[in-house]
Formats: sequence, C-alpha cells, structure tokens
Amino acid sequence: MSGVHVHGFELVQEQELPELHSRVRLYRHLKTGARYLSLTNDDENKVFGVSFRTPPSDSTGVAHILEHSVLCGSRKYPVKEPFVELLKGSMKTFLNAFTFPDKTCYPVASTNLRDFYNLMDVYLDAVFFPRLTEEIFKQEGWHFEAESAEGPLSYKGVVYNEMRGAYSSPDSLLHEHSQHSIFPDMTYGLDSGGDPRVIPQLTFEQFMDFHRTYYHPSNAWFYAYGDDPEEDRLAKAAEYIEEFQAIEPGSDVPLQAKFSAPKEITEYYAASEDSESKAMVTVNWLLPETFPEGEKAGEVNLSFNMLEHLLIGLPASPLRKALIESGLGDDVAGVGLEADLRQMYFSTGLKGVKPEDGDAVQAVIEGVFKDIVENGAPRNAVEAAFNSVEFELREQNTGSFPRGLYIMVRTLSGWLYDKDPVEAMAFEDDLASLRRRIDSGERVFEDLIRTHFLENPHRTRVTLLPDATLGEKLQTEDAGKLEVIRQSVGAEGMERIVEEAKELERLQGTPDSAKDLATIPRLQLEDLDKENRTIPVTEKSHAGAKILERALDARGIVYLDLGFDMLSIPDEYAPFIPLYGRALLEMGTQRRDFVDLGMQIASRTGGIDPGFFTSTIRGTGRPTAWFLLRGKATRDKGHYLADILGEVLTEPNFDNQSRFKQIVLEEKARLEHRLVPAGHMMVANRLMARFSQAGQLDERMSGVSQLFFLRELAQKVDNAWDEVRCSLETIHASLVRRTNCLANVTAEEAGLAAFELPLSSMLDALSDEKMAVEETLPEWLHAFAANELVVPDTEGLSIPAQVNYVGKALDLAALGYTFHGSASVAAKYLRNGFLWDRIRVQGGAYGAFTMLDRMRGVLAFCSYRDPNLERTLEVYDESAKHLAELEMDEDARSKAIIGSISDLDAYMLPDAKGYASMARYLTADTDALRQRMREEILATTVEDMRRFGQVVNQGMAQAKITVLGDKNAIDDYCMRQGAQATKLL
Repeated sequence: MSGVHVHGFELVQEQELPELHSRVRLYRHLKTGARYLSLTNDDENKVFGVSFRTPPSDSTGVAHILEHSVLCGSRKYPVKEPFVELLKGSMKTFLNAFTFPDKTCYPVASTNLRDFYNLMDVYLDAVFFPRLTEEIFKQEGWHFEAESAEGPLSYKGVVYNEMRGAYSSPDSLLHEHSQHSIFPDMTYGLDSGGDPRVIPQLTFEQFMDFHRTYYHPSNAWFYAYGDDPEEDRLAKAAEYIEEFQAIEPGSDVPLQAKFSAPKEITEYYAASEDSESKAMVTVNWLLPETFPEGEKAGEVNLSFNMLEHLLIGLPASPLRKALIESGLGDDVAGVGLEADLRQMYFSTGLKGVKPEDGDAVQAVIEGVFKDIVENGAPRNAVEAAFNSVEFELREQNTGSFPRGLYIMVRTLSGWLYDKDPVEAMAFEDDLASLRRRIDSGERVFEDLIRTHFLENPHRTRVTLLPDATLGEKLQTEDAGKLEVIRQSVGAEGMERIVEEAKELERLQGTPDSAKDLATIPRLQLEDLDKENRTIPVTEKSHAGAKILERALDARGIVYLDLGFDMLSIPDEYAPFIPLYGRALLEMGTQRRDFVDLGMQIASRTGGIDPGFFTSTIRGTGRPTAWFLLRGKATRDKGHYLADILGEVLTEPNFDNQSRFKQIVLEEKARLEHRLVPAGHMMVANRLMARFSQAGQLDERMSGVSQLFFLRELAQKVDNAWDEVRCSLETIHASLVRRTNCLANVTAEEAGLAAFELPLSSMLDALSDEKMAVEETLPEWLHAFAANELVVPDTEGLSIPAQVNYVGKALDLAALGYTFHGSASVAAKYLRNGFLWDRIRVQGGAYGAFTMLDRMRGVLAFCSYRDPNLERTLEVYDESAKHLAELEMDEDARSKAIIGSISDLDAYMLPDAKGYASMARYLTADTDALRQRMREEILATTVEDMRRFGQVVNQGMAQAKITVLGDKNAIDDYCMRQGAQATKLL
C-alpha cells in the first residue's frame, strides 16, 4: 500500500466498504503526520471535516470558546464572522462546529461542488490561521460589562450565556454530573463546554496557548465523503498544512483508572419555591473502550449497542418497563449507552423520585440485571434489539444530518484514539458473527450484564436534588465576586472596564469593509438552478381512502405515513392526541399486551411512531390537521407493517388505567424538562397560537397548554378514569375511518408494488362509520379548553433559569400583506444579519431567529438563551425600521437571495422527501406556486425588502409578546407592562 503519494499524503490503507457503498482510503501526511480518511461514493451531499483532539485541563470552557472564536475571521478572510457570511450566501446542507469532551470538530456539507470547496477553504483557513484577538475572546467567551463606573458590574459573553442556559436544565446537569462521577481523574470529569462559575477564570493567554498546542496538523483528523474528486480533497488540505512542521501535541486521552468500590454523589439543581420538583437519580457504570484492542472490537461495540436497546430501547424493554412500573418516578433518566468517547459508560435511572428512594431505584435496576443473568434475556427482546440495530445500520437514516457527517462522528469514536477507522464503519461480519452466537445459544447479553454491570465495582449513583434557594445563592455568589473585583480595581479600573466594553461594542457595530467582504468565496446568482427540484407523486384512492405514492431510491425500505383528519373531532380533544398516539402503540391490543406488541413492532419493522401535522391551507386561512402513524419496514417485511397497523387500529385496548397513567406522567416530565433546552420553541408555539386555528391546535398538543392539560389529566386518570377512557375511545371511533384516512407511501417501484396489496387489505379492515362525539365531551375538558383558548397579547412565563427566551410576533395578513417570495429573503437577512449582530454578538445571547409562516402570513421573532429581555424586544422593533429603510449593495442582496434558495433546496433523505411532498399536498402548496416563489426570490430587489419592512414596521405596535425565563426578570417586566405572569415550574 505504501509508495502511493498524493499531494504530500501517503496512502496507508484502502478497501471497498459495501455497507456504506464507498471506497475507503486512509492517508497520512508525510511532513506533519496529519491523518486523512477519504470515502468516495455517489452521494451528492458531500461532507468535509477537520477534527482536533482537545482534552481540557479545567472547566473554563476554553475548547468551546475557541470553537466559536476561530470562526470570527482568519488570515485570508479578515472579516468579523466568515461563518455568518457563509450562512448568508451558501448552498450549504450543513455548516457548524461541535465541542465534545475530548475533541472539537469542524464539518461542512453541500451538494454544490463549487460551494463545497468554498466552505472547505474558509474552514481550513479558520482553524489553522484564525484572527484571534482579545476582543474576539471577550465577545465569544466572557468579559466584564458595566454601563458606568458607578453602575452594576456583570459578566457577558456568548459561550458564558450559552452555558448559563445549559446549567439551568436539570437534564443537562444530570448528564454532566453522571459523566463526571464515572471519570473523576481525567478529562471526561471536566466540562469542556464550560462551567459558568469557572469560565471567568480563563485568561486570553491560556486561550491562545490552547490553540497553539492543539490546532496543528500533527493533531488533526481530516475526513471527506461524497462524489467529489478525491485528489482535489487532498490538495485542499495540503495547501493549508504544508508550512507546518511536525510536533508532539501531547493530546493523548488516558484511560480512567478502575474503582475498587462504588461511589455515591449528591448534587443540586435550582428549583422554584413551592414547586413540586423532585429528585433525579442515575446509576452509572464504566464499560470497556468504545473500540477495545483486539480483532473483535467492532463486535464488542455492536453488542453493547444491542444491549442498550434490549434494556431500555422500547417502552416494553425489561429495564425501562421495570423502572416505570416501580412507581418510584415519572420517567427514565440517564443517557443510556454513551459511545462517543474513548471509554463507554452506561447511565440509567429515574426522574421525579423522592430524595430518599435512591436505594429503591438502584434495587430495581440490579433486580432486572440479576433476573436476566439467572433466567436469560427474553427471546423476543433479543430479536427486537437485533432487528432494530440492524435496521438502523442498513437504513442509515440520519435525519437532517448528512449521512457523511454521522459516519464522521461515529468513526472518530475509535480513530481519534489510534484505532482502525474502518472498525466503526464495517458491520456485516460483526452482525453475522453476533447472529451465529445468539442462535447457538451463547449467553451473549447475559454475560455482558454479569461481567460489566453486576460484577463491576466501577459504579456510581448520582442523586440530583431540587434546591429552591440555589438560584438565589448563585446570583449572590456572582454578585459577591463582582463586588470584590469592583473594590480591587477601584474607580480607575471601573472606568477602564466601561471604556473597554464600549470599545468592544464599537468594534461589533463597525461593518466589514466591502474589500474584506469580497474575500469570502461564494456562489453567484447565475450558479443557482432556476427551477425547483420537484418530488413526483401519484394520487390514488382505495375504498374511499386517499393514497399518495412516490417512487424514490429508498434502499429497499418502504416508508408509510398513515394519516387521519383531526378536523373530524372537536378541537377540545386536541390535547389528547399525543397521548392517544402513544396509547395505540403502548397499551396493547385485544389480542396481545403492550410488551408483546412493542416487541412485534421492533422485531418486524423499522419502527412505528405517532405524530401530528398542522398547518394552514395556502390562500384559505383554513387549518389542516392530521394525526399520523409513521412506520417503515424493509420491502420484504412491508406486510408485517400493514398487519400490525391494522391490528392497532381495529383492535385497540384503552382499558389499562395504570399503563395510561405512566404515559401521562412520562409526557408531563418530558415537557417540563424541555422548557429550558427548547424554551424558544415553547415561545414560538405560544406566539403562533394567537393567529390561527392550526397554531392553536399545535400549541395545545405540544406547548404550554399541553403541559397544563397533562397536569390536570394526571389527576383525572385517578379520579375520573371512565371519562378519560371514554374520551380515548370516542377519539378513536371518530378519527379512524377509511374515508378519513390518507396513506402516504414512499419506496422504490418494486417496494410500491409489493406494498400495494398489504396496504389495501389494511385499509379494507378500517371502519367507515362516523360516530357523533359532541354530546360525549366531558365537562372538565370543555372547561379546560375554554380557559386555554385565551392567550393574552403580552404574557410572561417563569421558570428557574438564568437566561430568557424572548418572542414577538405579528399578523402580516391582517395588515393586508400577501406573501411574496422576497419576504423569505428579508426574513433570512434579518436572522443572519441584524438580529445576529445585535442580539448574539452585542447582546451576548446564544442566538436569535425569525419564523415566517407563509401559509398563514405570520412573522415571529425569537431569541435563545438570552441574558436580556426588554433590550431584545427593542431590537426586534429596530430590525423592522432597519428593514423599512434598508440600504444594501449588490453583493449583500445576492447573498441574501442565495441563502433563501439554500433553504428552499434543503437536502432531504427519501423519507423526508415523502413527508415534505405530503405536507405540500395537504396545504395546497403546489409545484407551480413553489416555482413562482423561487422566481420571486431570485428576482428580489432591495425595494421589495423595504416594502416588506414597512409592513413589519407598521405591525409592530400590534405585535404579540411571549417571554419565558428567569422569574425575577419575568415578574419585573410583567409588572411594569401590566401583563400576566404565569409560573410554569
């Protein structure tokens, strides 16, 4: 293999990898030792990434801050934020960066070859030759802020506020504490993202030294994937690393020494006064290396992944079922199997437990392990786990992530520690070997549990307790530190802090020169396709049911979205829909219990998940709302998918009070724990509920109203079960009818043909009788809906958090505005320009965005992990005025258009294409209308954007406001506005 040299790289390994339809070549750079893994295939969604081993020595977040900072200008591209300029004017399918506990990754992806090379070029210059200044360090990391020498002193910075948000989430804290407990003696016991209490200890000198040490080709892992020419990939990297000399970066990640005895740790999270917050408990085990030494490394890794699924992958899985049925908590806690680090660990437990029940939780877990070891793993659970993992490996469905990016991250879990990268990609031999061992009767999973769990002393139990005083304690602690600093620097020092903050703000507000902006490589408008890529669809019907079919290359898989029109039931039942969907799949049927049903689904299909789709039909103002069962199976098992769905829909069993109560408590716990990490989406849902029936339905099923409903329903299950059960039965009888049904099928031609008969048989089994439901509506449900329909114009929602989520929305349609493609350009421009600069760069929030509902004509603004509240609302108003008076050169206009076309042309895998096609059908978003929108986007002028800005500016006075976050900030704002403040937690 040696002797093949390309652009200074030597080929060290080469093989075909049928599992990924790729040719794999591993290169090593002769001069610096840089590694390059190259996968060549026919995937047009090309991926490039460069990763560095970056083990921190403390929790100052230096790796995280540097991840942000290197994207703020470089040697070739001396603009303030090349990353943002790429966001504005690239056809990227992925553009971001990640900080892991021991590595930092910089991936990009695009289907356009020229654009792909542009992205590679900017990222390579950014990581190896960044323009790191103290001002960038202060902006992205942390700095002191004071408006006057006599005014309050505070900390500010993008990463600082991002991590304040992360540390407001009990789930995030539990994850951190659980991992740290298992790895107390090495880098995994630190927070690479940064602990807000420690971040201000980081100095600029330490920050620079970290880059010099680790951002070097000798410490770099290059990766490329897709249909681009391999030689050009290597040439791009070689261009940037040739001037470096080899070094020893000293970045090795050591192994954690084994414990001789288990440990117990107690930590705390901030809770509200008089809240009903409870404790969270995890039990954690250190496992072998993710890819251990030896020939069977891949098989070992695969075995642990299957074991995780066997134990907790399904509601009916033995460990998950035992934990939920114990009644000790509301929902399962812990990350399960963590396999992205050098050493794996397993973490599981319960949320919503009493502080004194830690022993009982651990006893449940160990009891399940002992039972499996003594009596054997249930055969149906083993088959379900094997089929599920095998299906995932073959399907390679990575959602919105490019497939190549998922493979990159997976590969680094071994390659980063000098293991063969192919071990993480090849799976056929390991699957076959594991299949033979299981079929021979070998106790594969029983032995793993005995050796690595029951007989493993490297175990911790972490208890996270609620503390109603912790939030105030942390604020007092910060205030004390800042006061000590104020006293130590004196009046002269405070003046200097004020001036430095002003200078930073001045630099942030100074636009890049046209000359510097011109250095950023980008596409031209003439490079863009003039016509949309359409998704072919065939409309059919069967016995009154509508069928949509599309033939796409789905790798032998059949995807089915089975929908039922929710407008056939009263709106008051909408909050039940998420629970109804889970009840169908997780409460069993007339012929089998929920354990057997769950195992059948997992062993015969690729999964069935409930969901819903809501929107406004274009040009009508009317809603469209559908309950969905989304399933998939290999072509040869499509009949199993249809049979199971037929059984679920025609023979449901809603008469299991205890099981339904468990589902309600799980949903309530999950929604409560989403309030911090997904606060911006809760705010967006609440805003949109003011403007349309579709928005109201969505909010009732997934927003704040759903949370209130779940809390009330949990009590009704106990004291009015017959009414609850009757509601589920009424919804089902009215909803599941053949003429109320839409079947959306995506597969290859052979898959469509093979699935036609099973689908028809399943549809034939559905009832076509409509049941009158209005008279069956429970009084409590009617009263609840009446109260929840009223959303005030301005509202505050408080939670125990150190950051805010600030939202404002306006009704464009009520102002007489009719959607034009240029509105998409203007909204994208605000998001990546004005809002980014004012709210993130200057305001210190983690992010801000716009949401344009072109079907209904609503524009919403939201911020994410924001230290501010009223200032952000002011920025929204200023953005409208800015847009109404917009001055923009041709380069900026072109970039705004390209960025909008990028959204329109978002890359989709086959199942996503099928779903998008269905959504367009249901909303009357025809190919002709979408083509007109594309043409309007491509022809957008500055005057078009100004006109849109004038409408937005006009509507701001009547805009609706929802703010979620810190109780003190929310209460203070609402008191001064005369607005309603509601405590959520």
